[in-house]
Amino acid sequence: MSNDETVDEIGANDSGKGESGKGRPTPKRKEAESARKQGITVPKDPKAARRAARDRDREARAKSRAGLMAGDPAYFPRRDAGPVKAAVRDYIDRRRTVGEFFVPFAFVVLLLGLVNNPTVQTTVVYVWTSVLLLVVLDTILVGILLGRSLRKEFPAKSDRKGAVSYGVLRALQLRRFRIPPPRIKAGGKPVTPKIKK
Repeated sequence: MSNDETVDEIGANDSGKGESGKGRPTPKRKEAESARKQGITVPKDPKAARRAARDRDREARAKSRAGLMAGDPAYFPRRDAGPVKAAVRDYIDRRRTVGEFFVPFAFVVLLLGLVNNPTVQTTVVYVWTSVLLLVVLDTILVGILLGRSLRKEFPAKSDRKGAVSYGVLRALQLRRFRIPPPRIKAGGKPVTPKIKK
């Protein structure tokens, strides 16, 4: 129960004398404090109180996580909130990058590195070096193009602060593990929301 609700209840219980512009009298401090304290119920047992607090925290985290995974901006952390970060996410998510394939490719290279054949190992070293170079070049290109796009859309430099690095880090993540989840598929089509049964 919030403070506003308790104050509203106190005001509603009064007979209505002394009407002001808000339609009810202002409650006395003593009444407001007692109503606020009544809303807080703490069990006498400290273990039960800790358990209740953990349960409340767990429920709040689950609700926040579900909202974040559903793409509800109300549940975004500060680093993901705002129109600039939304534009960055959409820009990165609408294109494929070399970086998003880096982790699976690194796993394959690791497995091939275990093969005890000098020709395979030499080939793996050259391919690994060229993929690393491609990732670096693609990341630089994404950063430059993203910066240009953001300068056009958001001219104020203070609005764009940290947005390019945010986009570059998102470009290096696997698409399915990006949080908040992409709203746009690679190529620019919108993602169809999954309907839970």
